[in-house]
Amino acid sequence: MRLLVVYDYCVIGGGIVGVATAHRILASRPGATLLLLEKAATLAAHQTGHNSGVIHSGIYYEPGSLKARYCRRGAEWTKEFAAAHDIPYRVCGKLLVATDSAEYERMLALYERSVTNGVAVERIDAAELARREPHVTGVGALFVPETGIVDFTRVTEVLAEQVRATGGRILFDAEITAIDETSDAVTVSGPAGSWQARRLVVCGGLQADRLARLAGVRIALRIVPFRGEYYQLPPERSDLVRTLIYPIPDPDLPFLGVHLSPTIDGTLTVGPNAVLGLAREGYRKGSIDLRDARDVLGYRGFHRVAAANVRTGLRELRDSLFRRGYLAQCRRYCPELTVADLLPRTAGIRAQAVRPDGTLVHDFLIERTPRSVHVLNAPSPAATSALPIAEHIVGELGD
Repeated sequence: MRLLVVYDYCVIGGGIVGVATAHRILASRPGATLLLLEKAATLAAHQTGHNSGVIHSGIYYEPGSLKARYCRRGAEWTKEFAAAHDIPYRVCGKLLVATDSAEYERMLALYERSVTNGVAVERIDAAELARREPHVTGVGALFVPETGIVDFTRVTEVLAEQVRATGGRILFDAEITAIDETSDAVTVSGPAGSWQARRLVVCGGLQADRLARLAGVRIALRIVPFRGEYYQLPPERSDLVRTLIYPIPDPDLPFLGVHLSPTIDGTLTVGPNAVLGLAREGYRKGSIDLRDARDVLGYRGFHRVAAANVRTGLRELRDSLFRRGYLAQCRRYCPELTVADLLPRTAGIRAQAVRPDGTLVHDFLIERTPRSVHVLNAPSPAATSALPIAEHIVGELGD
C-alpha cells in the first residue's frame, strides 16, 4: 500500500476564498505544509471567475453580520493587495438609482443602513444624477464613492503565486469523493488519489453541501444554484456611464438586480438576473445535470422558496427567455438602451444555501468539526470579503 504524505493543512477549493485561506494559513504559520486541491483545471473556475468584478462597499448587509463586517474590511484589503502587487483596479464609485417613489423609500432605508455600517454614502437628487450620468434617469440616488472594480481571477492567481512561493502545493483535476475524519487526521480521496492532513478546510462553493455531507457534517441546508445571466454592450457604448449603476434592491431577496458594470478591461456589462440553475457548473443556457436537477426539484426547501416567490421567479424566467424583458429592467434607469446593445456574455452561477423551511441563508455560514472547517454559504460579496473570511477560518482552525 502506498503511504500517504501527511500535510499540516489541506484546503479543498481553488476559488478566491480557498486560495486566500491557503495564503493566510501559510502567512500565519511559517514552515507549515499545505496542499490545495481543485476539481477544475484552473483556479477561479466558478463563482470567482464569473462575477461582475465589483469591490463591494458593504452598504447592503444586515448590521453586525459577517457580510457587513467582512465586506467593509475586505474592500480595503483587496485594494491594498491589488496596489501592492500591481493588479489593476479602479475606484469608480457606484450609484444606486431609485426610479419611482417606492424605490425612493427603500433608498432612504438603505441610506440609514449604510450609516449604521459605516459606509460613506452621498444622497443626490434627480438633477445631480443627470449631471453626473447624463444617460441615467431616476428620482434620486445614493452615491457610494468607495466601490471599485478589479479582476478577481487575477487576484486569485497572485494569491496562488504566493502560496506556492511559501511552500504550498496546488493540485488541479483533483475531485474529492470521500472524506474521512478521525481523531488524528483527515483523509480526502478521489479519482486522482488520496491525501491526508492534520487539518482540513473546505471552500467548496457550488459543491459545499455535498462535501460537508461527505465529511459527515450534519447540515440542514442545500445549495440551490441560481444562474446569473449577463450581457455586454458594444465597444462603442463602453463609455455610456462612468460609474457602476445599480437599481435599489429588494430587501427580501439576496440578489442586487440588473446593473450596468464597467469592468477593469474596459467592457461595460449588463446583469445579472437570477434564474434557477439545473446544473451547478453548467454555464451554457439550457444546461442540465440530472443529479443537480433532482437535488433542486426534489428539495422541499426549494419548493417553499418557489411558492413564496412565484411572480419574481416567472418574471426572471421570462427575462431569461426574452431579451426585451431583460432590457426593460435596464431601461428603467437607462432608457436609451436597445435590444441591439445586449451582446452575449458568459453567465455566472450563484451558490445559494437554502434551509428546508425555505429560508435563504443570507449571511456567510462557516461550520467546524474537531479537525475541519466548512464554508457552507459564501456568495457575493465573498470575493470582496475573501481576505477577512480567510482570517476568520484561520482563527477557527486553532493550533
